[in-house]
Amino acid sequence: MLAKNALPFAYSVLIGAVVITTACNSGNSQGNNETAANDSASAAVQTADAADFKSIFDGKTLAGWEGDSVHWSVEDGAIVGTVTPETLLKTNTFLVWKGGEPKDFELKAEFKIAATGNSGINYRSEMFPGVPHGMKGYQADIDGKNTYTGQNYEERGRTTLAYRGQKTTIPDTPGQPERNAWSAMVVDGSVGNSDSLKALIKAEDWNQIHIIAKGNHLRHFVNGALMSDVTDNDPAHSKASGLIGVQVHVGPPMTVRYRNIQLKELK
Repeated sequence: MLAKNALPFAYSVLIGAVVITTACNSGNSQGNNETAANDSASAAVQTADAADFKSIFDGKTLAGWEGDSVHWSVEDGAIVGTVTPETLLKTNTFLVWKGGEPKDFELKAEFKIAATGNSGINYRSEMFPGVPHGMKGYQADIDGKNTYTGQNYEERGRTTLAYRGQKTTIPDTPGQPERNAWSAMVVDGSVGNSDSLKALIKAEDWNQIHIIAKGNHLRHFVNGALMSDVTDNDPAHSKASGLIGVQVHVGPPMTVRYRNIQLKELK
């Protein structure tokens, strides 16, 4: 038997629960709609971002590129740099994109390199006089043992500007190469432990490299992880624009492959 006020109380609780449930469902519906809208907006931004990149390699030929045909070819949709026992190099050689000299840009590409390989992507670079297909300038370093992959190295210049894991500033002060690094380089901080970052790079498999050059700020990413970060305040040596090229390095027989090379110029 119910107490005198039990039925109205129970009814009130039931009505309250219905109201709360309805409100929660309404809130969840609104939240879900907002999440879906945010996801759609994010997807739209990513699509627009992807549309801003243009391919600078057609996947079939070396049209638009210039280099030594002994060491460069196209195979299975990739640019292939090869050194054999019969074609050992005396100097580093590059395959150079002839489509312009980008200033501020993003470059994305996939690479795969043999364990014995040594390569890299040069940018804001110039041809080096007296060396056939030689280049001078910034380089996103790549090697088969992943000792240097991701670091910022200046080919035929100041040498290492940031090792993997370093955030550095190159000041407007005199310096010189010492033990293969620029002596004036200032380490401002870390973007991660070098060995931990190395673990993100797949040996003898495909990886993505992403270079962002904006003003004097140069960043190298591999598989989405920031590997090195350089601010170059050295007007005597820094470059604001220049050529792009891929490298085959002096050393033992090796193969390096590049594919899906995409460029977006920044404003």
